[in-house]
Amino acid sequence: MEQYNVTGMSCAACSTRVEKAVSSVPGVTGCAVSLLTNSMGVEGTASSEDIIKAVEKAGYGASKKGSSRDERSNEAEELLKDTGTPKLKKRLVSSGIVLLILMYFSMGHMMWGFPAPYAFDNHVFLGLFEMLLAIVIMIINSKFFISGIKSLLHGAPNMDTLVALGSGTSFGYSLFALFAMILAQGNGDRETVMKYGMNLYFESAAMIPTLITVGKLLEAVSKGRTTDALKGLVKLRPETALLYEDGAEREVSISELKPGDIFAVRPGAKIPADGVVVFGSTSVDESALTGESIPVDKEEGSPVSAATVNTSGYIRCRASRVGEDTTLSQIIKTVSDASATKAPVARTADKVSGIFVPSVIILSLLTFAGWILAGKEVGFAFARAISVLVISCPCALGLATPVAIMVGSGVGARNGILYKTAESLESAGRTGIAALDKTGTVTEGKPRVTDIIPEKISEKELLILAASLEAKSEHPLAKAVTERAEGLRVTEVTDFKALPGNGLTAKLEGNTLTGGSLKFISGKVKLSPEIREKADALASEGKTPLLFMRNDEYIGLIAAADTIKEDSAKAIRELKGMGISVVMVTGDNERTAAAIGAEAGVDDVVAGVLPDGKSRCVEILKKHGKTIMVGDGINDAPALVTADTGIAIGAGADVAVDAADIVIMKNRLTDVSAAIRLSRATLRNIHENLFWAFFYNAFCIPLAMGLYGIEMKPAYGAAAMALSSFCVCMNALRLNLVKIHDDSHDKKIKQNYSGTEFAGEFKTEEKTMTKTIEIEGMMCTRCEAHVKKALEAIDGVESASASHEENKAVVTLSSDVADEVLKSAVEAEEYKVMKIW
Repeated sequence: MEQYNVTGMSCAACSTRVEKAVSSVPGVTGCAVSLLTNSMGVEGTASSEDIIKAVEKAGYGASKKGSSRDERSNEAEELLKDTGTPKLKKRLVSSGIVLLILMYFSMGHMMWGFPAPYAFDNHVFLGLFEMLLAIVIMIINSKFFISGIKSLLHGAPNMDTLVALGSGTSFGYSLFALFAMILAQGNGDRETVMKYGMNLYFESAAMIPTLITVGKLLEAVSKGRTTDALKGLVKLRPETALLYEDGAEREVSISELKPGDIFAVRPGAKIPADGVVVFGSTSVDESALTGESIPVDKEEGSPVSAATVNTSGYIRCRASRVGEDTTLSQIIKTVSDASATKAPVARTADKVSGIFVPSVIILSLLTFAGWILAGKEVGFAFARAISVLVISCPCALGLATPVAIMVGSGVGARNGILYKTAESLESAGRTGIAALDKTGTVTEGKPRVTDIIPEKISEKELLILAASLEAKSEHPLAKAVTERAEGLRVTEVTDFKALPGNGLTAKLEGNTLTGGSLKFISGKVKLSPEIREKADALASEGKTPLLFMRNDEYIGLIAAADTIKEDSAKAIRELKGMGISVVMVTGDNERTAAAIGAEAGVDDVVAGVLPDGKSRCVEILKKHGKTIMVGDGINDAPALVTADTGIAIGAGADVAVDAADIVIMKNRLTDVSAAIRLSRATLRNIHENLFWAFFYNAFCIPLAMGLYGIEMKPAYGAAAMALSSFCVCMNALRLNLVKIHDDSHDKKIKQNYSGTEFAGEFKTEEKTMTKTIEIEGMMCTRCEAHVKKALEAIDGVESASASHEENKAVVTLSSDVADEVLKSAVEAEEYKVMKIW
C-alpha cells in the first residue's frame, strides 16, 4: 500500500471526497483516507502522478510519503512536532482580543450600559464600528472562508463551507441592514434605524469563526494526545551509538551504524540497533517493546533490540538490523499504518458524511423559507437558518472511528500487541471461536523430561547412561534428556548409530546401550506387563516414553513431553469467559493432543492435521462464527490467512509476520485474550463516539431550526459545534484507562457454536493422509516385511504396505511425517528410495 500526505482536509466530508476521487482513478483497487493523521493509503497499479492529480482536482493537496530511509526517519520525527496548534493559538488569541472589544460595545454598552464614548450611542456609528472589527476577525480566520468557498466551487462543500456560509451570510445581512440604517437616518426615519439596529449580526459573523477556532484548538490538542503512544515510540529511538573499531570506542550518529558493525553499550544506555551480543553479559529492560517489566538476562549469542535499556553490565554487540529495519521502527510503522486504514464500522459514517454538508445547507434554506412562510420576521428566520449552518458538525462523524483506532493501537503497542490494520482491531473484538496451534502456542514448543523410572539401577545412573547415549543425537527428545542430566558426569560413547523412527545404539565401556520407543525395545527384550502398562499410561498423558537397555537387560524408562505454558490454561479460561469457544488444532497424534487439550481446558481438539488441514479446519469453523487463528506465523501461515483474524504469537524480533493481522510480541497466550479485550473496548468506544456524533446532530439541528420552541442564537450554535469534536476525542482517550489484562468485567457474547461438535464435523471431511514411496531393491515378500516394519515403527505412521512387484510402499499417516524420516527408515534397511509423493 502506497502512503500519501493529504493537505487541506477539515472534516469527514473532505476525507470522503478525497477517497471517492482517488477510488475513481483507473488502477486503484483500494483507498483509505485518515482525517486524524491527514494521510492516505492507496492500493493498486495507478501511478502516483494520477493519484495526486485526482486529489488536486478534488480541491486538496497531496504528496507521496518518502520511501528512502532518511525520508521515512524524518517522517517519523515529524510526529514529535506540533505545527498546527501554535498557529491556532495565535489565531485564537488575536481573534479573542478583537472579539472582546466588539462584544464590549455591541452588548456591554448597548445592553448593560458599560461606559463608552458618546459616539457609540449612535446606532449607525456603532454598526460601522462592529463591521470593521468583524472584518478584522474574518481576515484573521480567512482559512475558513478560503477553504469553504473553494470546496463549494468544487462541488464538495465541507465543514469550512458551513462556517463560511454562516459567518459570511451573517455579515452580508448585517451589511444590508447597515446601509438601510444609513439611508433611514438620512431621511430622519429613527424608527427604521432602531429596527435594523436591533438586528445586526456582526458579532455573530465574528463570533462564529472565533468559537470554531476554539473547537479546532481543543480538537487539535486532544487529537495530539491520541498519538501520544506513537510519539512515545519515536522518542525511544537513540540518537547516537558507541562504535567499537580497532579496540577503541567512538561516538557516532545512529545513521552511521551499518549491519555488521560492532557497537558497545554501557550500563544505563539504550541499545542503538538490533543485534547479537558478542562480548559480555547483562540484563536488559525490554519493557519499551514488550511491556514486560522484568529485565531479561543477556549473554554471548543473545539477541538484543534497539531502544531497550542495558541495566547493568558492559556488552558489545554485532548490529544485524539498523535504522528503519529495527524492531522498534517496524512497530512504529505498524501502528502508524493501522491508523491510516479504515475499520468497517467507519463506512457508515463515511456515507453519511458524504451527503451531510449539502443536506445541512438545504435544511438551512428550508428553515429560512419555512419561517418566512409561517409569518415570522426576516431577522428571526435568518437567525434560525444561520444557527442550522453553524451547529452542524460533520467533524465528529469523521473523527469517531480514527481517534479510537489510534488510541487503541497505541495502548496495544505499549503492551506488546500490534494491530496491523484498523479492520483487525475491530474484527478481533467480534471473535466467537479461537483456533489454537499446539506446539509453541499452547505448549512451550520444547520437550522436557517429566518422569524417570529406573529398573535395577539408581535414577542417577539411568540418567547418566541415557544422556551418554543421547548426547550425539540431534533429536528434540535427546536434547531434553541431556538438559536434564546437565551437571552430571556424562561419558562419551563409541560406535554410535541412529536408527530413524526406532532409536539409538552405541558402545560404552564395553557395554551396548540401546534406547528407543516401546515398540522398538519390546522387539529386542522381553518387557513385563507392568512396564508396558506404565509406558502406555505415560503416552495417554501426552508424554513420550523412551525405554533403555544395557546389553540385553532393560534398565529403565524416561518420559519427556512438550509441557503447556504457565499461562495457557489461564488464557483459555479467559477466552471461554468471554464466550469464545476454543479449539486446539495440531499435527500431533490424537492421544498426545487429547492429553494436552484436557490439561489446557480447550473445548475441542483436532489432531493429526497437516498445515493445509489446519486451513480447512478454520474454513469449517468460520461457518459457525467469527474465527481467530493463533499460531507461530510460519508453519501456520495458511490457517492465519484463512481466519477472520490471524494472530502470530511470540513473534519477538520479527514483528512483520506477513500472514498475521495481529502480532503478539511476547510468547504468552494471555496476550491473545488481552488483544480481544482491547479490541472490544475500542469497538465500544467507537460505537459511543458514533452515537454521540449522530445524536448531537439529530438533536441539535432541529433545536437550531427552532422546532423545540427555543430561539437559539447563532453564536450558541457555533459554541456547541466547537465542543462536539472535542468530546469525541476526549472519549477516545478513555481507552488509555483500559486494563487489558483484567478479566473481571468480561462479558460473554452470544453464538451458535458450542465447541463440542467440531472435531467430528471436521473428521467427516478429513481425508486419510497417505504418501507413496518408490523403492529400489525389494526382491521378495521378506523385503516387503522389512520395509513395512521399518515404516510402521515411525511415530505418526498408522500403517504401511509394500510391494516388491510395483517397487513402492504406501504409508497411512496420523500426523505429518517428514519425507526425510521415511527415506531414512527405508534406507536403514539397505533399500534405496527413488522418490516420495
